[in-house]
Amino acid sequence: MVQFTLPANSKVKKGIEHPVKDISQQPKKIIIYRWNPEDEQNPRLDSYEIDLKKCGPMVLDALMKIKNEIDSSLTFRRSCREGVCGSCAMNIDGVNTLACLKPIEEVNGEIRIYPLPHMPVVKDLVPDLSKAYDQLASIKPWLQRSEENKSANKIDKEEKKQTPKDREKLDGQWECVLCFCCTTSCPSYWWNSDEYLGPAVLMQAARWVNDSRDAERKSRLKAVNDSMKLYRCHSIMNCTRSCPKGLNPAKAIADLKKAIVTEL
Repeated sequence: MVQFTLPANSKVKKGIEHPVKDISQQPKKIIIYRWNPEDEQNPRLDSYEIDLKKCGPMVLDALMKIKNEIDSSLTFRRSCREGVCGSCAMNIDGVNTLACLKPIEEVNGEIRIYPLPHMPVVKDLVPDLSKAYDQLASIKPWLQRSEENKSANKIDKEEKKQTPKDREKLDGQWECVLCFCCTTSCPSYWWNSDEYLGPAVLMQAARWVNDSRDAERKSRLKAVNDSMKLYRCHSIMNCTRSCPKGLNPAKAIADLKKAIVTEL
């Protein structure tokens, strides 16, 4: 039988334990993935104990408490604390989500925190999203003028108006904060990330295809009509289950496929 093992320098080892210093009324153990490319050491799992009576209700509050009071070397992204920026995306208790939207009380027992899966790690809980952003740029996520106006170098001076009915078509898509929780939970993306665009980018593609103010609907559909870019989606539904904003990327992808069949 064939056996697969990780390279020696990729095996995650037990790390440093940081027990709570004072008498804790409500202790909680948090285990965090740590890796620093500068020290050439294996990844490790450090454990921290905090008192929930002295901490905010969200996992991000716990991470900030650890960084501010216990271990200032802990590295992670965060910004708005309101689920709007998508910066604090990570794998918490086995599910990709936003740390600022994940209540500590929802996790029974110890909390295990890892960076988003599949992506290269910059340091600790910070993933390298360069490839995902390059894929996003490839679908041109902005309003496009018609080719006629482009060739004539005309500037559209009139306001691009939109009816309430047309505006409603964007609901469930514009709310995406590009945290890439869905993309990094998709097995199809793990296997084909070099060519498959992934749920987050395809949802953005659907958002611009459905925008009545855009002049390049058909060219956008043609751009994603590819066996690898779009059709590597097999409706596994991990994307929908993991979206911290409650959106449905799988439906957006299905709508793209339907539009291609009916319009091209």
